[in-house]
Amino acid sequence: MKKLIYIPALLLLAACSNKPKDKKAELADLQKQQSEINNKIAKLQAEIGTPDVVTEVNVAEVKTGPFVNYVQIQGKIDAQDNVTAYSIVPGTITNIYVRVGEHVTKGQLLVQLDNSVVRQNIAQAEAKANLSQQLYQRQKALWDQKIGTEVQFLQAQTTLQADKKALSAAREQANQFRIVAPISGSIDQMDLKLGQAVQPGQPGNGIRIVNADILKVKADVPESYAGSVRTGNNVKIVIPDAQDSLTTKVTFAAKAIDPTSRSFAVEIKLPARKNLRPNMTAILKIADYAKTSTITVPVKALQHSEDGDYVYINANGVAKRTVVKAGSTYGGQTEILSGLKAGDQLITNGVEDIEDGDKIKVAATAN
Repeated sequence: MKKLIYIPALLLLAACSNKPKDKKAELADLQKQQSEINNKIAKLQAEIGTPDVVTEVNVAEVKTGPFVNYVQIQGKIDAQDNVTAYSIVPGTITNIYVRVGEHVTKGQLLVQLDNSVVRQNIAQAEAKANLSQQLYQRQKALWDQKIGTEVQFLQAQTTLQADKKALSAAREQANQFRIVAPISGSIDQMDLKLGQAVQPGQPGNGIRIVNADILKVKADVPESYAGSVRTGNNVKIVIPDAQDSLTTKVTFAAKAIDPTSRSFAVEIKLPARKNLRPNMTAILKIADYAKTSTITVPVKALQHSEDGDYVYINANGVAKRTVVKAGSTYGGQTEILSGLKAGDQLITNGVEDIEDGDKIKVAATAN
């Protein structure tokens, strides 16, 4: 009975000891097969070669053309003639001859001040001058007849001249009691009233006259552009509120730099336009650098590295890295000073995915 129980136990132990041995053999067999497959793959790859990775890109032909760099600043429209007329002497207003909005001409009488005292002085000076005139004529008639002395004639002549000058001075003084238009234009502001006492140059005591037919744009340009922005530069002016624009030239560029703002003033005369008014905002684009023929590339095509700037060009289906020297940039275009020539096939899109020597496929070519 003991012998029958023992034998199956031995058989069971033998079966358990053989099982791991079969798995090891199976693993070794698989590893051998894997090695043989890898060798076959390597052999086939060596025979047919590794397939090239081709990147799809866009290409544009390099051409020469004009390039302009602009300085963009904000300015405002001002009248060429924008003045405030004041009285020369203090006085009381007796007459006002104009109204706000009315057009006046240079020298026109606008306001009269009380000059009654001066008029009395004029009347006295006129009477004295008339008397001196009569005495002079009589003395001259006598002198012509060789009657009297030369001294008497000269005294009469001198007295007449002095009285005439006194009369002229009195009349000139009377003119100071008036406010006249120094320029032709429209009355833009006036707060004067009859009976009001006015003082020369005091705020609220004058009449502002604006000649809106002659306008200009005024702006301040940063000091950094002092070497490139000057009188005669082309400028594009945009007036947003008037929905208007024009191209003209810088009329005036100041030589001195303002020590506070570190800028210098520029002015541009504007043609007569009814839709433009003083103090309107104007956007100025001043051309500070221009070339009639140069090479430019899109900003996105230009790459940067520690060694400098570069681009990729299409060299018979292969990306060729080309070092360039970049200049000014404006409007999404960068001027290329050296490194490219007309006719080169510049890669414009897909430059981030390629390296020097990569094979490429041209998806689109821009003229």
